Amino acid sequence: MFTTRPELVGTHGMVASTHWLASSAGMAVLEAGGNAFDAAVAAGFVLQVVEPHLNGPGGEVPIVFSSVNETAPRVLCGQGVAPAGATIDHYTGLGLDLVPGSGLLAATVPGSWDGWLTLLRDYGTKSLREVLDYAIGYARDGFPVLERVSFTISRVSDLFRDHWPTSAAQWMPGGQVPEPGSRFRNPKLAETWEWLLAAGEAAGGDREAQIEAARRAWSQGFVAAQIDDFCRTAFRDDSGRDHAGVLTGADMAGWEATYEDAVTADFGDWTVAKCGAWSQGPVLLQQLRLLEGFSDRLSYVDGAPTAETVHLAVECAKLAFADREAWYGDSGDVPLDVLLSREYADVCRKLVDENASLDLRPGSPNDLKPRLAAHIRRGPSAVTDLGGAIGEPTVERSGTTKGDTVHVDVVDRWGNLVSATPSGGWLQSSPVIPSLGFCLGSRAQMFWLDEGLPNSLAPGKRPRTTLSPTLALREGLPALAFGTPGGDQQDQWQLGFWLAHTTGGLNLQESIDSPAWHSNAFPSSFFPRAWTPGELVVESRIGAAAVAELADRGHTVVDAGEWALGRMSAVSRDSRDGLLRAAANPRGGQGYAVGR
Repeated sequence: MFTTRPELVGTHGMVASTHWLASSAGMAVLEAGGNAFDAAVAAGFVLQVVEPHLNGPGGEVPIVFSSVNETAPRVLCGQGVAPAGATIDHYTGLGLDLVPGSGLLAATVPGSWDGWLTLLRDYGTKSLREVLDYAIGYARDGFPVLERVSFTISRVSDLFRDHWPTSAAQWMPGGQVPEPGSRFRNPKLAETWEWLLAAGEAAGGDREAQIEAARRAWSQGFVAAQIDDFCRTAFRDDSGRDHAGVLTGADMAGWEATYEDAVTADFGDWTVAKCGAWSQGPVLLQQLRLLEGFSDRLSYVDGAPTAETVHLAVECAKLAFADREAWYGDSGDVPLDVLLSREYADVCRKLVDENASLDLRPGSPNDLKPRLAAHIRRGPSAVTDLGGAIGEPTVERSGTTKGDTVHVDVVDRWGNLVSATPSGGWLQSSPVIPSLGFCLGSRAQMFWLDEGLPNSLAPGKRPRTTLSPTLALREGLPALAFGTPGGDQQDQWQLGFWLAHTTGGLNLQESIDSPAWHSNAFPSSFFPRAWTPGELVVESRIGAAAVAELADRGHTVVDAGEWALGRMSAVSRDSRDGLLRAAANPRGGQGYAVGR
């Protein structure tokens, strides 16, 4: 099949991410003797600078990883929780029936700083300065502005001028939107990181002591104090009104990143590892479990999926995502064992037929009645904008953002594997805190304001995030790390990659290049939580005949263009010969894999 780039193959190390500068920074750390964890941290911080419309220091990071010193894949949860003041009564008392998608009310505790530093402390080998210097350099000295950054700033420029003056001052110097390709600096962010480094290095020469001191300086020092003060001011959000935030310094001080076992499921020689049901990660496992019963009907021709393959995958996705809506959340009563069982899949699979389904059909694990938010029970509303030209979700003029994110995968010569999907703290999500050079995230918009749901808003609870990195083992040995930005589409685009690789027999780059698709037939995780029953978005490279067959099956097919969906990246290690591989997405011309 046609492929845009070669699959990289080597023995020393591989880094693949959504931006070439992040991949190069990660590779520089590997070349300097660092391991995959050091490299991932360096790349992660660079992504906060060079893709500020997709992630930032005020955001979060879930990480799935495998260490050569441990026997099973693990998850680091860098997803911050709802503040103590984030109660349903507080939000409904403001006249809200959904958490706004932008502004201070949507903020959870920022998790990325503590997440990355915790990973570095426990699994890395380098000092904080050695991995953070790359990002500081780009923030202080400048980086080339992506076209999408300019577009995003332009899109929300009126909001900045009229309601978020601190954002206008930082992102529109002289009142002008920066030109694509121009050199842009964020010196205040560089100063914030330098201050945190100084606080860490004041603890002495011990690497771990420095990291611990820098963690405290963030959550209990200057950064937390500035966030607390800033959140007391009301700013416009996409409810159309001004609201102050509820996040406090005490919330910051009371939270830290945690580890947990990955959720896994076996599929032949493969075991796939995901974050728990506080994320949407298990929907990939549910889709694969459902598709086990259709394995003899899945096929690829010349690198493209057949219409039947897409149809079956989409119908299984609808069922899995309906279960996400009914059952997933940071709750102790999620029946995940049942949802991932073959017995449950056998029951649900009977709902899949030759025609497109138009209803939201969550299942009944353990004969329990599905629990859906009132907003969902009222029915879908129209989706009017499919998002940007490279599969990035919509950015509204109000600052509402539906799923923008980044991704990085790393494998080193020792066999450590890391898959991370940092997100949140988008430049358009919330007003800039001028003393820090970054803004807060808006992940709390994923909570419901209904009582009694797995994903109901409550203090100290994680929102059911869309962020969904993936790690896979083959014959019990860590073999593959992959992921993509894309909000609700992440585990649909990953499914397409997985099928292309494991069913179609394509290599990593060919699998990423293979035509992608996704369904919009279930509720969005992002304000205003819309969906369009029957809508199937495809890349036209699946072929006119496949498009026509899908339409004949009852799908409302939307042609997204030839190269439009997803920003996958992937790395792998073959346990038989130790060869390392990597690939990255060509769509949009900014994702790159590097290695040797």
